[in-house]
Amino acid sequence: MRQIEVFVPTETRDAALNVLEDEGIDYVRTLENGNGGDGELIRFPVPAQAVESVLSALREAGIDDEFVVVSSIETARTPRIDDLEEKYVNGQEEDDSIAREEIRSRALEMTPGRLTYYAMTVLAAVVATAGLLLDSPAIVVGSMVIAPQVSAALTGTVGLVLDDRDMITDGLTSLALGLVVAIASAFAFAWLVRSGGIVPSTIDITAIVQVQNRISPGLLALVVGVCAGAAGAFGLATAIPVSLVGVMIAVALIPAAAAVGIGLAWGESAVALGAGALVAVNATSILFAGLAVFWYLGYRPDGWTEGSLRANVPGDWLDTLVVAVVVGMLVFAAGGLVIGQYVNHQNDVNDEVRTVLEEDAYSELQLVEVRTEFVGPGTGGEPDVTVVVQRPADVPYPNLAAALEAGLEERTDRDAAVTVEFVESEAPRAS
Repeated sequence: MRQIEVFVPTETRDAALNVLEDEGIDYVRTLENGNGGDGELIRFPVPAQAVESVLSALREAGIDDEFVVVSSIETARTPRIDDLEEKYVNGQEEDDSIAREEIRSRALEMTPGRLTYYAMTVLAAVVATAGLLLDSPAIVVGSMVIAPQVSAALTGTVGLVLDDRDMITDGLTSLALGLVVAIASAFAFAWLVRSGGIVPSTIDITAIVQVQNRISPGLLALVVGVCAGAAGAFGLATAIPVSLVGVMIAVALIPAAAAVGIGLAWGESAVALGAGALVAVNATSILFAGLAVFWYLGYRPDGWTEGSLRANVPGDWLDTLVVAVVVGMLVFAAGGLVIGQYVNHQNDVNDEVRTVLEEDAYSELQLVEVRTEFVGPGTGGEPDVTVVVQRPADVPYPNLAAALEAGLEERTDRDAAVTVEFVESEAPRAS
């Protein structure tokens, strides 16, 4: 429930009251002498879903909304409030979206101070790094809960759709710098852990399941970023608590940023590149998906002419949007190119492994898992491929690794280091 206070000059009082009567709104009038001259301060309660509709009707009636206060209230009892709730909450005009003024305020209010934002980012990155190295999903989830990146992502997106330059600058800058801080914090912590002997320096970080999930990005990574951005936008633009979707945005960013730091600390360029591509793709996907959802919900810059894009082309907003979209698309394309190259390589590896195992000599083997090291521009070297198969007990296959290696090198046109791990299977004994 919201209470709206509008200062209405004397000459436009009748127009304002006619709008409220047409909407079936109960109101209270108070004579005031404001900065804009003599007039009345009109107060009235409405459901949150009706705020944008009522304010738009007042604007169309010629009411200047330079002095408008929208505040939250617990409840309201007026003669016609039930009819308003039935109309906007349960009826044909049901809509969960909130007013553009309120969405701007909500985005700004959820943004913490700089010290708090970056301190929480450091803590989240350290916790995520510990969770990845310990292979603990619970600890990784804990890092997502305390990560503050939802505020920066949504502030920048709201600024783009409403043409608020300050919000654009603050939001996108905070998001970019926050990810840099997260990567640097993860690198520093991982380096201390490795050099201090807390974790053996010879450990194969690519064998840790939680790390594997962040350094082997595929097409599903794009789905995570898009859904996170869309959920964040819906949460901010409706009555859904944003805290419920804040974790989702952190899921797409913080663990991957921590994996970049781990890869740098261990000197594994493939790990750092794979996780870095995932961070870039998810960050841009969140922004683009949020922008699309806000646009779908009807949020536009001030002075936007509905139904006519050409009338809005000369505006500064379009220039800002084009620059942001172009930069975002370049980042997305770079990350997408890296991920696409890896996905193609992974598909070739999987196909070749299946082809080899279909030969008569390996008919008794059953494929369990294929793990492919990330490959991308600048990784170089021989990518490691680990093939896990199930075999009958004590049956040797000494030529399998060589056959797989030869087939992979021919199909992918690059050297490969193949490791075969066997899982023993035993036939049930007769009773």
